[in-house]
Amino acid sequence: MQVEVRVFATLRRYLPELGIGEAKKVEVPAGTTFAELRDLLGLPADEVKIIMRNGLQVEPEDVVQDGDRIAYIPATGGG
Repeated sequence: MQVEVRVFATLRRYLPELGIGEAKKVEVPAGTTFAELRDLLGLPADEVKIIMRNGLQVEPEDVVQDGDRIAYIPATGGG
């Protein structure tokens, strides 16, 4: 299965080859969870606060589907 992954803000340092907003195409076996994909990409679990699939929030234990557009988002702050 192939999915597209985007990372935002501070998570971009773990995939420095990607430009801003650029997606990484990743091949994963059927049954892969979002947590397993996160680990495969080298993203620290404690830095990922939100996971989106096709614009909807999912849980780390949910299973990735072929063609998913996935975003890993860190906690953000402001003032």
